[in-house]
Amino acid sequence: MGLKFDSRWEAERWGQLKAMERAGVVDQLDRQVKYELKVNDQKICNYIADFTYLLIEEDGSSRFIVEDAKGVLTPEFKLKKKLMLAIHNIDILLSFKKK
Repeated sequence: MGLKFDSRWEAERWGQLKAMERAGVVDQLDRQVKYELKVNDQKICNYIADFTYLLIEEDGSSRFIVEDAKGVLTPEFKLKKKLMLAIHNIDILLSFKKK
């Protein structure tokens, strides 16, 4: 069974991240990770991250990355990006296909 992706760029980026994982640059790679966005115990919506992973730095330390492969920045996504930072203290990394 093949993986389903929302766009060609998302599928291509998954391939890049899988290669980085094989090279030991990325660890704990996952996709379609759901985050609940709640304000004052009121569920507003969910945000589903395209990818999450640990990026291994040259000094051996690592940092947790939540990444979204984007073609277009919709108003809805811009709001969810702000909510992710405000609620979970996660600044979503945006990846765009090189033209």
